[in-house]
Amino acid sequence: MMGYANSEQIASGVHFRLRARAFIVAEPQGNRVAFVNLDACMASQIVTIKVLERLKARYGDLYTEKNVAISGIHTHAGPGGYLQYVTYIVTSLGFVRQSFDVLVDGIEQAIMQAHQSLRPGSVSVNKGDLLDAGVNRSPSSYLNNPAAERSKYKYNVDKEMTLLKFVDSKLGPIGSFNWFATHGTSMSRTNSLISGDNKGAAARFMEDWFQSGQKIPRRVSTIVSDLRQNHSRLLDIAASYKSSRGQSLDAKVRVRKASFVSAFCQSNCGDVSPNVLGTFCIDTGLPCDFNHSTCNGKNELCYGRGPGYPDEFESTRIIGERQFKMAVGLFNKATEKLQGKIGYQHAYVDFSNLEVTVPKAGGGSDTVKTCPAAMGFGFAAGTTDGPGAFDFKQGDDKGNAFWRLVRNVLTTPGPDQIQCQKPKPILLDTGEMKTPYDWAVSGSILCFM
Repeated sequence: MMGYANSEQIASGVHFRLRARAFIVAEPQGNRVAFVNLDACMASQIVTIKVLERLKARYGDLYTEKNVAISGIHTHAGPGGYLQYVTYIVTSLGFVRQSFDVLVDGIEQAIMQAHQSLRPGSVSVNKGDLLDAGVNRSPSSYLNNPAAERSKYKYNVDKEMTLLKFVDSKLGPIGSFNWFATHGTSMSRTNSLISGDNKGAAARFMEDWFQSGQKIPRRVSTIVSDLRQNHSRLLDIAASYKSSRGQSLDAKVRVRKASFVSAFCQSNCGDVSPNVLGTFCIDTGLPCDFNHSTCNGKNELCYGRGPGYPDEFESTRIIGERQFKMAVGLFNKATEKLQGKIGYQHAYVDFSNLEVTVPKAGGGSDTVKTCPAAMGFGFAAGTTDGPGAFDFKQGDDKGNAFWRLVRNVLTTPGPDQIQCQKPKPILLDTGEMKTPYDWAVSGSILCFM
């Protein structure tokens, strides 16, 4: 599975189905843009390339890399093996064709449905703060920012949700897409069920809400029924099925043509955790060390707790429900219509070789250059949503002689790379590792709509 970099996290079933949801906004004889929200950890360059190839074969130059954006909800309970860089497929033991094909098929189908259902209408926007669906999982790191910068913001994470409401001129509301920052880590690193996590849950809640007459129940129904209550019945049903004779299965994509499409998209979720109750040591129950997120020096004992603790399914439901209810409020009060022309900008940027002008404290400026990617020792400690292993600690700016020896077996960073990455000590020099092929991306695609 993709997200926690845990090789022991192997999928064994489905919590609830993943979706690709798309909207297209077009001028009658002018520009158009397509945006896809994908229930996966992230988008993938190779997936995007394949989707664009299929769209070109189907629609010509109507949809290209310039006006199509694909975004992942950052669930850590989705399939792995669909990216083309070694770093991201090590724990899935390489490229997984089945994961790749299903994602490409689903995205293509979502864009096709959006294209076929284009009709005259309007788009409205609304914004508001959601306070109880995300916390900063590295608050001590945030305090290292200058006080003058921190004073500009009310919170140490972005609490704002932005929602677009799509209205058909004849049929009325047909969908909404919103952006809010919180990690897809309500489901833990030991979970083995494919899941859209809290954002996937929120999307399902809102689509069901619209279909059921737009009445919010006092408690949104759980996605998975009470397993303890139904355990015996489920076992009886499972036992009643006869085994097949080993017939091969073909990958299928289930396409659901909903009258209302709601997507809960990811925004600047960097260190925003849905485990809002705080971080605690699993051996003592005491709070973790504030600066290093450790318990008696061990990072693997420190975990964040979601609002449904100790039930991760309940935490997923609660955080999803909070986003859903916020979105409903914004949806019902969205009256500001978007006006103007449709536009987009697209660029390929090599972030490993950029010149950056840095102002100097006493006046003037320096010009410095970026360098290839590298992972530090602190990275290996993981986060409080999913701790790493061994003796790594968050915020480590010294490193360890033993792990440097291990690193050098793969590749030894040169003096320029070490100097550029300071004060971060390099654990894996991924940007310069090319065997058997690239370990990390050097350039990124920027798309503005």
